[in-house]
Amino acid sequence: MIQYSLICESEHKFDAWFRNADAYEAQHKKGIVTCPICSSGNVTKALMAPAVARKSSDTVALSSGHPQQAELRAAMKALRDKVTAEADYVGDRFASEARKIHDQESEKRGIYGEATREEVTALVEDGIDFMPLPSLPEDRN
Repeated sequence: MIQYSLICESEHKFDAWFRNADAYEAQHKKGIVTCPICSSGNVTKALMAPAVARKSSDTVALSSGHPQQAELRAAMKALRDKVTAEADYVGDRFASEARKIHDQESEKRGIYGEATREEVTALVEDGIDFMPLPSLPEDRN
């Protein structure tokens, strides 16, 4: 897995994970790499700083006082709401349904549901594109 820092034409910065560099390029060419804040498909790789080891006491999370925190949370919720409104819920059959769609044994459509860690690993290894729905802190209340 590889993580890229990305930026859209509106200068929204975000990170995304890909199976490898080729997976990023393929998804980018298909136009499915989009900004989670404004949905722009005009996305490029941002300059990335090298990872530097830190002491655990140096770790800082995006606090509720951060100016973009509310905007990011709203965008994540909007993305999740759009997917759940427009896609079919398949429950714990997600991995098998994703594989059927990938193998063209089932109609191409948006789906969402649950998958085990092992099922997710197998989908990634087989090059089947998917992404997790955003999870928000209020979901755990």
